[in-house]
Amino acid sequence: MNNPSQKISVVEKIGYSLGDLAANLVFQTLVTYLAYFYTDIYGLKPEDASIITLIVGLIAGFGFNPLVGALADRTRTKWGKFRPWILFSAVPLGAAALFAFSTPNFSYQGKMVYAAATYTILLLLYAANNLPYAALSGVITGDMGERNSISSYRFVAVMFAQFFVQVFMLPIILSAGKGDKAAGIEIVMTWLAIIGTIMLLITFFTTKERVIPKPEQESSLGADLKDLKKNKPWIIMLVVTALIFITLAMKGGSYVYYFNNYVDETSLKNFISPITAFFSSIGMNFFGEDPRSAGFGLFNAGGIIMMIIGITFSKRFADKYGKRDAFIASLFISTLFIVAFIFYPPKSVGLMFLSQILHGFFYGISTPLLWAMIADVADYSEWKNNRRATAIIFSAMMVGLKVGLSIGSSLVSSIIGHYGYISSEGTENVIQPESVANGAQMLVSIFPAIPFFAACGLLMFYEINKKMETQIEQELKERRKKED
Repeated sequence: MNNPSQKISVVEKIGYSLGDLAANLVFQTLVTYLAYFYTDIYGLKPEDASIITLIVGLIAGFGFNPLVGALADRTRTKWGKFRPWILFSAVPLGAAALFAFSTPNFSYQGKMVYAAATYTILLLLYAANNLPYAALSGVITGDMGERNSISSYRFVAVMFAQFFVQVFMLPIILSAGKGDKAAGIEIVMTWLAIIGTIMLLITFFTTKERVIPKPEQESSLGADLKDLKKNKPWIIMLVVTALIFITLAMKGGSYVYYFNNYVDETSLKNFISPITAFFSSIGMNFFGEDPRSAGFGLFNAGGIIMMIIGITFSKRFADKYGKRDAFIASLFISTLFIVAFIFYPPKSVGLMFLSQILHGFFYGISTPLLWAMIADVADYSEWKNNRRATAIIFSAMMVGLKVGLSIGSSLVSSIIGHYGYISSEGTENVIQPESVANGAQMLVSIFPAIPFFAACGLLMFYEINKKMETQIEQELKERRKKED
């Protein structure tokens, strides 16, 4: 059933983590800039951008992910089940990301068709790459302690990708395009496609699959789905994943509107000027002359740095208290700092930054635990049913991710449009109604807090606590020894 050696080298952990760094150069760009790209660079109306992100995202979530999961679980090659998918999707995924953020000069109707087509292809290839990548974490090792360690490596890499996208990408886009956002984002996405492809190839060559299903295991899709229906922890994690990514997409895609339309520019400039002056004095002028884009980048930087620090505590808390309890506590506390934004007037820049870094720290603790818990759900299914279907379980979670991302991104466009936002198509001269500021504030506070709180409540019914984690791991080890 498995290779007896379940310990993973640092090289393999780093190699595996580079796959998530690469994928998140795409994913974090979608979360942070997709709505903004469609409304302010490509020139789509908010309501049209909302429809595209919602419909395409739901099709991808409910169509592409189960299909890829079922196929990946039935893949048999000399390289394993999941690694070949990473290899053969690496180059197409990079190309699709570039085309999705390109701005060909079509009619408005043509732009709608192009946006829908390229976003569909991008999500299909993302599923073909990232779902097997996620499932790979469940078969690299059967040791739950090593799995926690791999998750920590993986999500430090995620934070680096998020740091680049949310801190430096907007200033780089403005600089690379010399003020032309459309040209700038195409240049940036070209380089991200090249770098991401190389990282995915490294992941393929440095990893190994050790947990191998029995050859005689029943492997029909019907049997897989039957197991899922009886798997209560899987159902809970599916809904929790959707709720988590609704919030991530909503608040991540709203910050650019928040800084452009709510935060007081003079107060922001005064607050960040010592920081930007310091970087300029040592020859590191990352943020340019625009205080809003500089403030946006530094705001994200503080949150991400603290998330990385939070991640370093994740394994410690998970090993001591169990993944579930550590996840609930850290997610709940982090959500309180999201709610706090509703109380801050436009000039309270210092409090905004403080809440962001405190939110980042506590959310960082929970970040690696989500995917480690999903790998545990695959073990739970094997423990209960004596058959393993790793990819179909991860594909179901990817359904939750895509549904959450689609709903969250769609809500950003539709809510900001409801508050009267006017698309600008690259120009900075559009004067927005005062109501837009209120909408931007709600989009980074009350609206994204609701799904996080709901996820905390739902996790109270998740039965794989610390005691059950240990029981499942020990019994599966004994079972696999007998089968080898």
